[in-house]
Amino acid sequence: MNTSTKKMTRLGMLAAISIVLLMAVRIPFPPAPFLEYDPADIPLFISAFAYGPFSALILTLVVAVLQGTTVSAASGIIGIAMHFFATGGYVLVAGAIYKRNKTKNTAVIALGAGTLTMTALMVVMNLIFTPIFMGTPVDAVLGMLLPIIIPFNLMKAGINSIITFLLYKSTNKLLGV
Repeated sequence: MNTSTKKMTRLGMLAAISIVLLMAVRIPFPPAPFLEYDPADIPLFISAFAYGPFSALILTLVVAVLQGTTVSAASGIIGIAMHFFATGGYVLVAGAIYKRNKTKNTAVIALGAGTLTMTALMVVMNLIFTPIFMGTPVDAVLGMLLPIIIPFNLMKAGINSIITFLLYKSTNKLLGV
């Protein structure tokens, strides 16, 4: 099997794991039960470290569409867009940082920068899409930023970053990197 085929197969495996994780683990965020923690981004974060930011971005698009048309179909195109932009921003930033210098310290910096990027993008995405999706005025969304949206996204991306940090090196052989 050539290198390109192996890489595509491994990326497909990471996409499948992401979908399974979304189906298996969904924990409501107590202050806002419509928000749920899930570990589905972990394989995407791992792909950013293993294959670089652009492969991870393409994988994020594939997973966002698959999740948004199956497991999370209720959120429709808005959910797909929010997932793609937030996770896509994360994998581009974290993957680009880690690609330059593949050390543990750089991984921590990359994961932290990715977490902050995702959180910032979710603030913007919520201001744009939540009024449309939920029929909520922008002022109501602004009122949810500090007590709900920012803490939730910091927590979700932070937990997934920590798990990624703990798992990444052990997945290297499986991913062929």
